Amino acid sequence: MFASFKYLMDENVDIAYATQMRRQRPDLVIRAIGEPGIPPKQTPDPDILIWCEEHEFILVTNNRKSMPGHLADHIAEGRHIPGIFILDPNCSIGQNINELILIADSYE
Repeated sequence: MFASFKYLMDENVDIAYATQMRRQRPDLVIRAIGEPGIPPKQTPDPDILIWCEEHEFILVTNNRKSMPGHLADHIAEGRHIPGIFILDPNCSIGQNINELILIADSYE
């Protein structure tokens, strides 16, 4: 179990997610790849998973191609991660944000 609910937005996730979520829920910890203190853009996916594990962040991504394989490798190495949410491409940004906020609210 992790200490607090924290989201890390993958670099391919539209910055509107972080902006809108921060606006709607300033109490949630929302970070994005490339921000100060966060892995820089172009960080390899396996390194992002390790960072999320070490810092107890849930990764939010739209990477359906390579991330599942990287996650399987990560777990096979005996590692863990608080969670990964893959955004639903059939939903609007607003709908996905509402889902992410609902998930965070249900944790509390």
